Amino acid sequence: MMSLPLPASVEAFLAEPHLATLTTFRPDGSPHVVAVRFTWDGEAGLARVMTVASSRKARNLVADPGSRAALCQVAGFRWITLEGAATVFDDPPRVAQGVRRYTRRYTSPPPNPPGRVVIEIAVDRVMGLNN
Repeated sequence: MMSLPLPASVEAFLAEPHLATLTTFRPDGSPHVVAVRFTWDGEAGLARVMTVASSRKARNLVADPGSRAALCQVAGFRWITLEGAATVFDDPPRVAQGVRRYTRRYTSPPPNPPGRVVIEIAVDRVMGLNN
């Protein structure tokens, strides 16, 4: 397990434009795993995922405030998992911050559907291999 702040090689890996899986938990306790794009803010220790409030992942987190989520980015034999308490925000400054970071990482803005929100994961556990 790694501690924050992360080594430069890990920060560099988290800046590459890969997809990751996001795991949240449904109200019945079963895992919900989906592919997402995300951003990493090493200074704040936050991972961000843009989505809509009606998505299953957002609804899972709203239904259980303070619940945990995990993001796992894989590229070949390199992987990193970021875990922590996740919160869904709809306030414009937080959503705008998520959009700016997403646009910088993936070189194009995220979709802008009605009900857009940002999931912020306060990362407190990091695991990885070959970074």
